[in-house]
Amino acid sequence: MQFGRSYEEFEVGATYQHWPGKTVTEYDDHLFCLLTMNHHPLHLDSHYAQESTQFGKNVVVGNYVYSILLGMSVPDVSGKAIANLEVESLRHVAPTFHGDTLYGETRVLDKWESTSKDDRGVVHVETIGYNQDGTVVCIFRRKVMVPKANYLEARGGEQPGRPLPQPDRNWPGPEASTA
Repeated sequence: MQFGRSYEEFEVGATYQHWPGKTVTEYDDHLFCLLTMNHHPLHLDSHYAQESTQFGKNVVVGNYVYSILLGMSVPDVSGKAIANLEVESLRHVAPTFHGDTLYGETRVLDKWESTSKDDRGVVHVETIGYNQDGTVVCIFRRKVMVPKANYLEARGGEQPGRPLPQPDRNWPGPEASTA
């Protein structure tokens, strides 16, 4: 399974559909709100949301929606990233509710080589998130510094830092396992 891409693997106009989706539970939303100290009653108080808002029920906190979509995009976009440089824009265009399932996809808007180091480049992408009905709920654009192939080769290839399993009394090694 691919985890991120090198600069050369990105093509302007390409779209990556992220899989699988994520169903947002009430527990997920409440825990995220409490961990981040966002105690707005729209997200935590069902009576308030029912009686005092246009939605009539709790709305999932937007930063959690964004975080899910960003996380979904990592295997396709930034799994090999050197740095996330900028979130250029972030728009929540429709609410997400408990029980909704989020899906995402990312389109490559542009890419350019680094002017200071020849082993990397910058990729400009737009991610959209939508629910089980296809309603777009969140759109964001970001810039990611990604390595070129020569950067990865110089640091151990596709899985830098991954150790090799060492034979011992519990596992004699690959040659012994096939005998």
